[in-house]
Amino acid sequence: MREFIVEADGGSRGNPGPAGYGTVVRDAATGEPLTEAAEYIGVTTNNVAEYRGLLAGLRAAHALDPTARVHVRMDSKLVIEQMSGRWKIKHPAMKPLATQARAVFPPDRVTYEWIPRERNRHADRLANEAMDAGARGEQWSASGSTAALDASGGTSAPDASGGASGVAAGGLAGVTGGASATAPGDRPVDTPGWSSAPDLGAPATFVLLRHGETPLTPQKRFSGSGGTDPALSAAGREQAHRAAEALAKRGTVQAVVASPLTRTRETAAIVAARLGLDVTIEEGLRETDFGAWEGLTFGEVRERYPDDLNAWLADPEARPTGGGESFAETAVRIAAARDKLVAAYAGRTVLLVTHVTPIKMFVRQALGAPPESLFRMELSAASLSVVAYYADGNASVRLFNDTSHLRP
Repeated sequence: MREFIVEADGGSRGNPGPAGYGTVVRDAATGEPLTEAAEYIGVTTNNVAEYRGLLAGLRAAHALDPTARVHVRMDSKLVIEQMSGRWKIKHPAMKPLATQARAVFPPDRVTYEWIPRERNRHADRLANEAMDAGARGEQWSASGSTAALDASGGTSAPDASGGASGVAAGGLAGVTGGASATAPGDRPVDTPGWSSAPDLGAPATFVLLRHGETPLTPQKRFSGSGGTDPALSAAGREQAHRAAEALAKRGTVQAVVASPLTRTRETAAIVAARLGLDVTIEEGLRETDFGAWEGLTFGEVRERYPDDLNAWLADPEARPTGGGESFAETAVRIAAARDKLVAAYAGRTVLLVTHVTPIKMFVRQALGAPPESLFRMELSAASLSVVAYYADGNASVRLFNDTSHLRP
């Protein structure tokens, strides 16, 4: 009896968004690819695309030999666990696909194995080729495929992050789960929207945009929630427009949420107008209240309040002079806002327009880093960072302080 290995993958650039799958059937004895298939399947979710890839792989194997045994390998733990019968299938769009997949071969002739993403690059590349072809209004063609390069360790560039979820430094991506996003001719980079966890479905992905410059920003003055609430400067408005164009080009943001302060609301309004979205205000995203230090430079605070400043730098429980907010208090507030937003935007990509301290808090908490790490992060005006939050409570930092969109 012949034995085949089916490797399959699927991806969605937006979750739901433009999606595709890829699959390759190998001879189990030699590892030789026997046939491959890929297809752009329109707008759907990452998990549906992965199931479509599985179904296509099983059907391709059946066409080669309907009496064969098949070993399926995928980097989607969700699909593997559900098809193995260990997890229930609840999603209405996946139930019929799973039923069809089980009907291709008798159940006793199919086994399933989860593999790391780096071992599934052939199918991953096929899925991306299908999505790229769909973006061009074309059908995927095997004659132009380069997926075998990844299978043989050829000249294709590796996916440095090892997954379809994430963002390569200096750039943003548009995949949620499944296959890594690519533009034609580019190296693969990751994320849903900027996201994706193949094991637990699509995460809530927060694209964190620091507001554009205000008149206080170039002077490096403390500007929190207890000061004069400055508006954007002309430079800050230009930065907001540049961020809006970059985000519009990626096309993955599904909602916009902003801090209540003027500079963030103005930045959010510029971006939301470009994306055709509304802005929701979240009080928990406001900047720390710096008390009597508002409007002062670090040097001026050092000169006027040296003891208070030293205590603040050494202890997250210490408050700025004049009854400001401690970093410990800010951390509690940001964690509450995070949990609220993760619940509200599960499986979606949302732009949070906020401030230096909240963004650093999101990153610090995601990394489990100590409080002093806040002083070791540089965060530029109108920069983009990305953190994804998964169903099991874990988080992954995908990008930090990207300012590439601000360059002329």
